[in-house]
Amino acid sequence: MKKILTFLLFLGSFIAFGQEKYTISGTISEADTGETLIGVNVIIPSLQTGTVTNQYGYYSITLPKGDYEIVYSSIGFATQKLEISLFENTKKDLALATDTESLDEVIIEANGEKLNIRSSQMSANTLSTNTIKKIPVVLGEVDVIKAITLLPGVTSAGEGASGFNVRGGAADQNLILLDEATLYNSSHLFGFFSVFNPDAIKDLTLYKGGIPARYGGRISSVLDIYQKDGNKREYHASGGIGLVASRLLLEGPIKKDEASFLIGGRSSYAHLFLPLFDNDNVAYFYDLNAKLSYNLNDNNRLYLSGYFGRDVFEISDSFANSFGNTTLNLRWNHLFSDKLFSNLSLIYSDYYYGLELKFVEFDFDSGIRNFNLKYDFTHYISNNVDLRYGINSIYYKFNPGDVTPTTEDSGINPFKLTDKYAWENAAYVDAEIDLSDKISVQAGLRLSTFNRLGQDELFLYENDNPIIYNPDLDIYQKAKPIDTVSFSRSETIKSFANLEPRFAISYLLNDDSSIKASYNRMTQYIHLISNTTSPTPFDIYAPSGKYIEPQLADQVALGYFRNFKNYSLEVETFYKKVKNRLDYVDDADLIANNAVEQILLNGEARAYGLEMLFKKNPGKLQGWLAYTLSKSEQRTPGRNPAESGINNGDWYNSPWDKTHDISVTGQYQLTTKWSFGANFIFQTGIPTTYPEGQYEYNGVVVPVYEARNNSRLPAFHRMDLSATWTPKPESTKRWKGEWVFSIYNVYNRKNAASVSFRENTDTGKNEAVRLSIFGIIPSVTYNFKF
Repeated sequence: MKKILTFLLFLGSFIAFGQEKYTISGTISEADTGETLIGVNVIIPSLQTGTVTNQYGYYSITLPKGDYEIVYSSIGFATQKLEISLFENTKKDLALATDTESLDEVIIEANGEKLNIRSSQMSANTLSTNTIKKIPVVLGEVDVIKAITLLPGVTSAGEGASGFNVRGGAADQNLILLDEATLYNSSHLFGFFSVFNPDAIKDLTLYKGGIPARYGGRISSVLDIYQKDGNKREYHASGGIGLVASRLLLEGPIKKDEASFLIGGRSSYAHLFLPLFDNDNVAYFYDLNAKLSYNLNDNNRLYLSGYFGRDVFEISDSFANSFGNTTLNLRWNHLFSDKLFSNLSLIYSDYYYGLELKFVEFDFDSGIRNFNLKYDFTHYISNNVDLRYGINSIYYKFNPGDVTPTTEDSGINPFKLTDKYAWENAAYVDAEIDLSDKISVQAGLRLSTFNRLGQDELFLYENDNPIIYNPDLDIYQKAKPIDTVSFSRSETIKSFANLEPRFAISYLLNDDSSIKASYNRMTQYIHLISNTTSPTPFDIYAPSGKYIEPQLADQVALGYFRNFKNYSLEVETFYKKVKNRLDYVDDADLIANNAVEQILLNGEARAYGLEMLFKKNPGKLQGWLAYTLSKSEQRTPGRNPAESGINNGDWYNSPWDKTHDISVTGQYQLTTKWSFGANFIFQTGIPTTYPEGQYEYNGVVVPVYEARNNSRLPAFHRMDLSATWTPKPESTKRWKGEWVFSIYNVYNRKNAASVSFRENTDTGKNEAVRLSIFGIIPSVTYNFKF
């Protein structure tokens, strides 16, 4: 890594050699609030070069000495031009005023570079909060996750299902970050809502490929979300009141222009009305976002941010459960010089799941907790070379389950599944280099290590084989442990190390079009132990170790990008291959299993496809068309020629494979008072396994199933509409309000969440039963700010 760093520094110095240069740097913020702005373009037209602000609003660019016009621009803000004589290093902070004419534009950007086709970054999308808020959603609650599933290459597991799938990957293969802290569950109420309060979000970027080396730990995608810092100039409030949930956000200065706070909360309350209908069931969620920001001086800033969310679900006197995320992050931004920016983060993240089974009188608690130290540097070597490097260290504690009786006479003995511990470390370097006016390159390398630390009890098996094959019955069976061994926390049971190269290149065909290509290798050391099509709160995370190998993914992508006068087009094709994808033997028992290695086999997966995104941004009518043609498969062959493997070792459709995925999203500004939104979605039905026959054994009817995932549910499609009415758009009063009317699933399509089979008690014949979650759902929400 030292040799690579030395080469990149040499290259940057060589490019800049022979010219007397100086640096202009600073922080860009919003004029009204003091909120730092991410991704602002800083352009020098005379040199046809520029840069963008980072996640904290900082920019730095080095230029030959001379006189320049510098243009600062960002969608939704008035462009500013600055004349400057650059004969010494100069610091220039700037505040951009809101452009009221473009405030409501629908923005969907190809990457964090604000539609800069020169950038080597590809396979990434940024959504503005204005766009997200205008998309019609179920029950009127604005939803970040539902919004990103309208992008190419991104799908959901279906209505009422949590998580999302990216380029044929599983939901647990997505790294979800909120202010750099990992979230392990992104949904409320089993997928009906996401955990993200849109009022608190500043920036959202989804990386599907060409993932920079600063990210690691997952193999499909990275969803990187930053919360607002809080208004440093004035006190403000915003929120919304809906039919099933409401939200409120407060922000303001602690010390004007230096320190600010932000606190926001959401809660659903539909359960409060259930007793009126003689219904004892309960289902609700609540969450809290908070952030403190403090500018110590021009070179130092502190941030303290956190999130807390809980879901509560009860069915009468049968059972109750509570689950949710907790995060806390303390960050320190420091400028060593106008060319060297650093960020040090101390992060705590916890996911908790609690289940109370009232009818058998015991509690079950499980979860995953980590402590994370990150130190990242951005080195602006020249206007042609930016270098990022840093380290990351994460300590994990996995709680697979803890059973506790709730009464003395419950008949249940206390039982604790063995806690597991791990330590993940990484170091990376990533360079963005403009080799010429036409060629830009991003090259990076990440070295990751993972140590499975000692635990109280580890099963040992004959020949280290926890699962055995029975050739007579053609089934896999659990191996019987021959011994157990305990380790101290400081011992390492097994360690892994992987190099993860990343590379992307862009070639500029002309001022309006380019072609890009990328390759990245990713490693994932923790696994979601689940055999459902989408994550559920009851699923358990497990670390790699003696019997479970880390997942390794290689992905290549090739794309064409074109800007027209009012339109843009992106076309990408990708191929992804995954090693060590876990598969489950038939009839696998995952619940409260202290030896999950006895039901798991290592397989492989692959996904490939074509994505298209066609967008229209300016004007009264705005929106996009997204289309994905893809295939996602996996297989688990036998470990030797004598074993049949899973599904006879043949490739089969992954549970989230969808051949066709079409999304059309549009918004129309009719007048200053009225705007309308609509989206249409069509997806190929998800794979499923149907019985193809049956036989009777000792009076019991036994179904015979076809090959795994050999059939599909019916195609999924629906249309949603919304209308936003702003009664007094020209009002100068502090209180501003709007009404949002929406209809989810306008034509009442009964999309199948599942199809089950049963015997009709009247006719005695077998019949298929379709389960649908939603029909047509109208809703109304009142949004306000003051």
